Amino acid sequence: MDIKRLKSFITVAKHKNFSEAANELHTVQPAISRHISALETELGVSLFKRNSREVAITEAGEQLLKDAKGILALAEHAKIQVKRAHNGQVGTLNIAHLSSACLTFMAKLVRVYKSQFPKVHVSLFEMTATEQIEAFKNEQIDIGFSRPLPSSIEDEFISHDIYIDKLIAVVNQDHSLAKKQHIDWAQLQNDKFILFNRDEAQGLFDETISLCKRAGFSPNIISQPRHMQTLVTEVSAGLGVAIAPFCVRKLYTEGCHFIALKKANAHIPLQIQYKQINSSATVQAFVDISLSAKAEIQQSMSI
Repeated sequence: MDIKRLKSFITVAKHKNFSEAANELHTVQPAISRHISALETELGVSLFKRNSREVAITEAGEQLLKDAKGILALAEHAKIQVKRAHNGQVGTLNIAHLSSACLTFMAKLVRVYKSQFPKVHVSLFEMTATEQIEAFKNEQIDIGFSRPLPSSIEDEFISHDIYIDKLIAVVNQDHSLAKKQHIDWAQLQNDKFILFNRDEAQGLFDETISLCKRAGFSPNIISQPRHMQTLVTEVSAGLGVAIAPFCVRKLYTEGCHFIALKKANAHIPLQIQYKQINSSATVQAFVDISLSAKAEIQQSMSI
């Protein structure tokens, strides 16, 4: 059923007069008559009883009147929702993040976003870098906060650096180096190493091995946990020393000490990432909020 015809029908039913209905709709009476006639032909019923003196609605017309009002309300609601979706004001937004790298600022980003777009349903997922890539592939997430993507897929994404981290040594509080502020890599050569799993951060793992070799030794790796909290927990338990981004200090790290490493020049970016083909307004709005907060985030995460 045509929306214009339904509007004409509702207005005639309201005024019980074709001329007054035409005046309200800023059109001419013959146009109103055509709309009502077309509706009656489409439905195979008479909607009004009309004579020279009055217009009365039929029982069939009364039923249509109830439904027509609902149809027009739904149509108006659809228009509003479409405009909101276009402006990123409704919908869903699934965000994955590395917990250790995002712990201090993720909640605030979401809070700011929700204050501007309260009708968007936001879901947060704690995922490793590998899990995020798989989730993007399966269209389970819209945005990821992770380390740089593998070169084989990076062209599929738009990525922005949020902040740059550095490598530090994490040692148990009873370690002989625990009170040092700076150490050389070679001072760790006799320790057992706990390194973040290579499958989850290949660049981080390979850079650590490279820096150890430059210092004249190959690290004795005794553990490769897939979560940073596990890594610092193992250090706290005295299982070994770890090399990790400085952001791990934001985790639960009782019993651990963080020591700056000389000649640790590796830059470890934390990026916001989303697919090139995802031009969703909800995604772009969150990206814009995140990028506008970069300076504040960088200050909070600085060494």
